[in-house]
Amino acid sequence: MRIETHGQQIEVTPALRDYVESKLSRLGRHYEHPLEVRTLLTMDKPNHRAEATISISGKALHADASAIDMYAAIDLLADKLDRLLMKHKEKLTTSRQRAAGVARDFG
Repeated sequence: MRIETHGQQIEVTPALRDYVESKLSRLGRHYEHPLEVRTLLTMDKPNHRAEATISISGKALHADASAIDMYAAIDLLADKLDRLLMKHKEKLTTSRQRAAGVARDFG
């Protein structure tokens, strides 16, 4: 899993980068394939904003979150991305089962 973290109007400190990587590392449990995550941390006064885009085999999933504190925004972002990945994986599983059922009916 590769995580790129960039800052806009904010300096990404090593502590902040480590926090992002530790929170987003749990996303790797959903897929065996390597994930590519691009994270952007920005400052929208008075809130902090965290955005991320995940690239999965030709698809891009995007989420964003804002909070008073940057760490809280990262926590919210990690939760949103986790739900997005579970929903995407469920769609793939459902479509495969549906395709297998159709093939079985005609086979």
